[in-house]
Amino acid sequence: MSQKTAIILVNLGTPDAPTKPAVRKFLKEFLWDDRIIKRNPVWWMILNGIVLNTRPKRVAKLYESIWQDDSPIRTIGYQQRDALQTLLKDKAQVMLAMTYGQPSLKGCLASLEDKNIEKVIVLPLFPQYSSTTTAAVFDQVADFIKQTRNIPEIQLIKDYHQDDRYIDALASSIEKHWQKNGKSEKLLLSFHGIPQIYVDKGDPYAQQVKNTVNKLAQKLNLADSEYQLCFQSRFGPTQWLQPYTDKTLEDWAKSGVKSVDIICPAFSADCLETLEEISEENKLLFLNNGGQQYSYIPALNNDELHIEMMKKLIEPCLA
Repeated sequence: MSQKTAIILVNLGTPDAPTKPAVRKFLKEFLWDDRIIKRNPVWWMILNGIVLNTRPKRVAKLYESIWQDDSPIRTIGYQQRDALQTLLKDKAQVMLAMTYGQPSLKGCLASLEDKNIEKVIVLPLFPQYSSTTTAAVFDQVADFIKQTRNIPEIQLIKDYHQDDRYIDALASSIEKHWQKNGKSEKLLLSFHGIPQIYVDKGDPYAQQVKNTVNKLAQKLNLADSEYQLCFQSRFGPTQWLQPYTDKTLEDWAKSGVKSVDIICPAFSADCLETLEEISEENKLLFLNNGGQQYSYIPALNNDELHIEMMKKLIEPCLA
């Protein structure tokens, strides 16, 4: 290839360590992004006066419970980077970046000139587009463009929520789980929530989630009664996308549902929201309300079909 090309895989981010100071730094960067919560003087006072003085200690303990040598999302991210590099060989240099935390997207973009990169392909690892995730990545790319004199050719991949290879990888993951562990009464497809008002103002995330779920249910030949779409990880007092994951699990358990399989299709790598909130916290909620069997199906992570999907998404941009 005559051009020197870089591929940047971008995920949300993680603290540098499972400690109160590191979590506070991470939350401050994350929650002060205008794409997450609209910046204003009132929110500044709430964030700095309350949130950053109360949440870091509790969140740090949660991170500590899933931390191994490093944060899972970063460890898996490097595995994804290396696996994709192996598939692409010398066609491009694959890099990992985070919107918040390290390795930072800003730092990754700043390094391109020294690497003599002439073309950049940015792949946010968010299958469904949202202004709270993918747009935050594109904001940083736009800032880089504004500050750079010799701008490389840049291609942005917006979403892949209906990509057949993505759906096939999800279906394969679920089917392998069923073959090994048996099929539960219900399959819960839990997606990260966003405030309802964001959707009302034009964010396409909710519709793209529905599109993903519909295609996946068709692929698995599921009857409507066998699965449910829901939303997790809500924060603050405002209404978020519904139905809520925790409320759904509680209601199912109380109504006599005994077994549940749960997967989080919007997460390309396991992280705090899947390994602690879904795999542990919501499991206890289901079991404590009468459920008997709860199985979390891991994110696609560095699964072979997942990496192959990334390669196929990128290849048209390499032409």
